[in-house]
Amino acid sequence: MADQPHTSTQTSTAATIGVFALLKAKPGVTREQVMAIMPAEIRATVQLYLDGKVREWYSREDGRGAIFLLNARDVAEADSIMESLPLAKENLLDHEYIPVGPLMSLRLLVGNQAATQ
Repeated sequence: MADQPHTSTQTSTAATIGVFALLKAKPGVTREQVMAIMPAEIRATVQLYLDGKVREWYSREDGRGAIFLLNARDVAEADSIMESLPLAKENLLDHEYIPVGPLMSLRLLVGNQAATQ
C-alpha cells in the first residue's frame, strides 16, 4: 500500500473538476526498477485514458517523474486511480495531489457583468 497521499491544504469554494497527480520515484528506487515495469504501466495508463480517467499526462522535463491530469471529483478518487497502476502497486512512486477547479477570478467577471445587465 502506498504512503498517505499528499494534498494541498488550501480549500476552495469552487467544485473540483480535476486533480493533478505529481509522480516521482521513491528515494532509492532505480531507473532499472521503473523501466522493468514501464511496459505494463504504459498499457494501464492508456487504458485509463480510454476509460476517461486520465485527461492528460506529461513527462517532467527534468526526467524526475510524470504529471497526470485526472478526471476525478477529489483526491480520494485520484489516489484510487493512481494506485491501480503497476508502478504504484510495486510501491515505487511517491504521489502528490492537487485538486483544481474553475479559475476563481472568472466568477468575479461574470458576477460584475450580470450586475450591469
